[in-house]
Amino acid sequence: MNTIKKSPIVPFIFSLILTACSLPGSHISGRDGKTNDGLDVIIYPLSVSNISEFKTIKNKAKQNPILDELIRQYEYRIGPGDILNVIVWGHPELTYPSGFYTAAADSGSWVQKDGTIYFPYVGSVKVAGYSVNQVRNLMAASLSKYIEKPQLDINVSSFRSQNAYITGEVNKPGKQPITNIPLTLLDAINQAGGLAENADWNNAVMTRDGIEQKVSLLALMQYGDLEQNHLLSAGDIIHIPRNDTQKVFVMGEVSKPQLLKMDRIGMSLTEALSAVGGINQLEADATGIFIIRNGHDAPESTQKIAKIFQLDIKDASALLLGTEFELEPKDIIYVTAAPIARWNRVIRQLMPSISGLNELTEASFRIVNWSK
Repeated sequence: MNTIKKSPIVPFIFSLILTACSLPGSHISGRDGKTNDGLDVIIYPLSVSNISEFKTIKNKAKQNPILDELIRQYEYRIGPGDILNVIVWGHPELTYPSGFYTAAADSGSWVQKDGTIYFPYVGSVKVAGYSVNQVRNLMAASLSKYIEKPQLDINVSSFRSQNAYITGEVNKPGKQPITNIPLTLLDAINQAGGLAENADWNNAVMTRDGIEQKVSLLALMQYGDLEQNHLLSAGDIIHIPRNDTQKVFVMGEVSKPQLLKMDRIGMSLTEALSAVGGINQLEADATGIFIIRNGHDAPESTQKIAKIFQLDIKDASALLLGTEFELEPKDIIYVTAAPIARWNRVIRQLMPSISGLNELTEASFRIVNWSK
């Protein structure tokens, strides 16, 4: 019968193909615009003429004259808890009131909570907040009422009043005393046993009076940028985080899609592609190598903008450009599929339906022929 010959399989397959215009899998169009969820995106094609605009400024060795001057002028200020050793030349009964064989830390004058010490003849003396030289002059003036031209020597035998703190990924985290020897950030890291294996060299934080300041240990310790070094004060906190966020994601048509951990000196686009075995030569679109980056530095009114960089490596020599493009933590490298590869996926999805319809149609013909 003619009605049987007009099988619904053809229009059904045609409707399936029309539906398949929405091709399966992820894809990036390579044009500026909006994503399905309304995210604004800007595409930056990478080329020889503009690659320099996206290069990271390299660190270099720098001097720090401000720090040098602070160290030159540095004077320790006495505080509660410190122990002072006071020597009055020619008067051992004042110098060693507890005996010659007593340790300085035990026989010295303990600075009380109110910032004072007690000394014979002089009585209670306010010393907190003063330098050693200032205390020497103050006590000499007081003793001159009882001793002719007293000669004093004063030093801090135990520094207990002030500390800086270093936490996070160092081998010996903890507090470090502020003493009469200036303590810099670099000194504190060295005294803490150096950085641990998982330290984030790029995002150390120094907190002073509740205000945080980012410090690049990579610039300081790898390249000699002394502008990243700081003179530490009492209460400063240096925190070195783990490098858990120092990673990039490589996805799409590559040989081994995976998460890559960046080392302290960073990673280029070409290094990342090499680490995953390169692109899939049979299915990848060599014009569609995309780096998706959060637009965190966009203006306040455009926080939803995502930056997308595109590299065309149809000519493999363009990978040289990839060596000049430095990745940032949490970048996503996405390699799109070639149009033929995407179409083949559609066909693979349609084949079970087509086979099933073909079997159904053959069965229908058998039933009609049998009924005749």
